[in-house]
Amino acid sequence: MADFEIMRKRAADLKEQLNYHIKRYYDEDAPEITDYEYDMMMRELKEIEAEFPQLVTSDSPTQRVGGTASEKFAPVVHTVRMESLLDAFSTEELDAFDQRVKQAAGDAAYVVEPKIDGLSVSLEYENGRLVRGSTRGDGDVGEDVTHNILTIKSIPLELSEKLPLLEVRGEVYMPHSSFEELVLRQDEAGEKPFKNPRNAAAGSLRQKDSSVTATRGLDMFVFNIQRIEGKTLSSHKESLDYLTSLGFKTVPGYERFSSFDDVKKRIEAIGEKRGTLSFDIDGAVIKVDDFSKREAMGSTAKFPRWAVAFKYPPEEKPTVLRDIEVAVGRTGVLTPTAVFDPIQLAGTTVSRATLHNQDFINEKQIALGDTIVVRKAGDIIPEVLSVVEHCGEPVFNLPQVCPSCGAAVTRENGEAAVRCNNSDCPAQLKRRLIHFCSRDAMDIESLGEAVVELLVDNGLVSGVEDIYTLKSEDLIGLEHFAKKSADNLVKAVADSKNNDLYKLIFGLGIRHIGQKSAKLLSEHFITMQALQQADIDEISKIEGFGGIMAQSVAQYFALPQTAELIGKLAELGLNMKSLREIESDKFAGKIFVLTGTLPTYTRNQAAEIIEKFGGKVSSSVSKKTDFVLAGEDAGSKLKKANDLGVTVISEEQFNEMISE
Repeated sequence: MADFEIMRKRAADLKEQLNYHIKRYYDEDAPEITDYEYDMMMRELKEIEAEFPQLVTSDSPTQRVGGTASEKFAPVVHTVRMESLLDAFSTEELDAFDQRVKQAAGDAAYVVEPKIDGLSVSLEYENGRLVRGSTRGDGDVGEDVTHNILTIKSIPLELSEKLPLLEVRGEVYMPHSSFEELVLRQDEAGEKPFKNPRNAAAGSLRQKDSSVTATRGLDMFVFNIQRIEGKTLSSHKESLDYLTSLGFKTVPGYERFSSFDDVKKRIEAIGEKRGTLSFDIDGAVIKVDDFSKREAMGSTAKFPRWAVAFKYPPEEKPTVLRDIEVAVGRTGVLTPTAVFDPIQLAGTTVSRATLHNQDFINEKQIALGDTIVVRKAGDIIPEVLSVVEHCGEPVFNLPQVCPSCGAAVTRENGEAAVRCNNSDCPAQLKRRLIHFCSRDAMDIESLGEAVVELLVDNGLVSGVEDIYTLKSEDLIGLEHFAKKSADNLVKAVADSKNNDLYKLIFGLGIRHIGQKSAKLLSEHFITMQALQQADIDEISKIEGFGGIMAQSVAQYFALPQTAELIGKLAELGLNMKSLREIESDKFAGKIFVLTGTLPTYTRNQAAEIIEKFGGKVSSSVSKKTDFVLAGEDAGSKLKKANDLGVTVISEEQFNEMISE
């Protein structure tokens, strides 16, 4: 009895911890522990419940699948339950799975595929057309994220074969390159960065504003058919081959094996490639290939009996912290970087890792000379996990003056970032110029980081306006510059003068203003002069603008140096007007929301028409919405429009409005 009481208390403690971490991981996309730590706690709870079945409760984490559906999105009840997978951590557990399959279904062939570390999603197609995308949620009820799904370019909107019904399951993930860019932007802006690509993908897919999702570079691999009509398939490999032929990006590297020894060799081979892939995996999945054998085996309350996920252990290594370098970003944020003795992680040599900010350093009590534990977040970006041995030195503090210009640094209330506010800071100048010339801003070809540094270091550029006074003879003789390359750069600079106004606004590097916000400002005010004269109240009225963004814009354009810069750029011939084509102002000031499938227009075509007539298209229905243009299978947006009393129009009525 004493043992039972001890186990009861331990099980209760594990349930409480796991439920907390499930919420942090699935619902808030902000994990506090590693996947391995979570898996080990879950395993311990399963072992206790197996020994004492009376401790199993319906709300136990062992009986749940994933997280819960957020109230931000319309709920989707899954026709076919989106199950989780049983985990295995050793070859012994894999062999036990093989034995269970043999006992239940006889000899079986298996398909082995990498386990993509992302967010599980269902895609539904009717008559070959994508009609809905939803998250797994708790397995039974997920979230409708169709509008965000549409921003993922690799997902086919129409299939090559018009099946009456097809529902597939896959994993939305963030490629390493997209994750690295996102973390860099977050660090530069003084924001708390995502911990790994999986949580970055989940946070990006569950944005209320699909235009934010569109900037995150998400992708998707499909790995299962949930439902299908109009086609008969008998095995998993056959289904994956068929999905590939339909235009889906299927899970890469899937292979079929008759020998379980070959299955284990394939699992090992996938594990060895982890460090070379362009996306995250956290294991390998083994599935019975034959669908009839799967049906005979069935599922438990949580897992299919015909599949198992082998989880690779995390790679973490200790090393000695030798230095902390502090860099200054374009917005003046001081970012500390740990420099440590080189170690091998996920197939590469690592010697540096960001420490983000002072709060991060204080939390982990990091000091020079300490022995730290480092891993690669998602096998990509090195991160410091903890200090395992203190050397006795005091915890490192960021400098009180800017390491680039010597000006005093400040930390605003509510911000984690320490910032240099000297607008003439050389380090900030370089970062601002790099941002100004970048693809999403002025898109000046050949003016990358190395060239910007070269121009600044040689005294040719001391501000944005100096870029537009460069001459070929100024460049010839500099490293890597001959006459042709110098002429090409000067031409690229001249071409950028004709860019749309929003690219210039974004290039100015106003805090809290991204590319989409810059476009909203450009389309609302039309001219730079009108934007300069706008007050905070007028800026706040723009759909999608919050108080912090409006305040940041108003403060930026109130600065005398801003007016001086804009004046110089105008004199140099830069375009100061929006280039958006407007045929008339028929829809001026009107906000439209599109929902459902229209008879003849695609949503993009309808949106272009609305914008040409001076209107705006929003992704969500609110009291500010003027019209909801609804087609077939209109969902929650139509209901919300009716609830709010917003005018709902058909495509026929829309055409009448255009022709009036």
